[in-house]
Amino acid sequence: MWPFVLLGSVLGLTVLAAAGMWMYFVYRLSDPATSLLYGIRIDGSRVSVKAPICPTDKLGTVEVYNSDSEKLVWRANRPKTPEGERGMVTLWKADDFLKASPETQPRTLPTYLDVSVIYAGGEGGGGDVFDVRKVKAARVPTGQYWTHDGFKTATQIDAQLKCRSAGKPSP
Repeated sequence: MWPFVLLGSVLGLTVLAAAGMWMYFVYRLSDPATSLLYGIRIDGSRVSVKAPICPTDKLGTVEVYNSDSEKLVWRANRPKTPEGERGMVTLWKADDFLKASPETQPRTLPTYLDVSVIYAGGEGGGGDVFDVRKVKAARVPTGQYWTHDGFKTATQIDAQLKCRSAGKPSP
């Protein structure tokens, strides 16, 4: 009888170890600490964001959602300015885009803004969710953006990417 108990115990421990290893790898692969940082500034009623982008790429579309309701609040396509093409945009500034949704900036910003970007050509993109109260309270220094990892300049936000230079992959 005891050999069956021993065999059952070994099998049970093997199953538990396999499940534990599977959960560890799922957690490590989905670790949010490895995601790219996006930046935001709120200066009075002006809301500016910075998306990480390589020098050879251009921003295509910006979408802003109320994260609580998942409702689209604003969308704009094809920035007209060099800064906009480089991922530095002011939300609800329709004149800076070739096409923008007609909605004006809400009087009161949602508690959480979900900002998504798609790069020109539809290749790649990403985004971030920002707690508006935290950003407003942060007193972001001039020339920097609030990120989940502290204040960053546009250059620091872009430096997260491994970009190609002159058509050659970076090391």
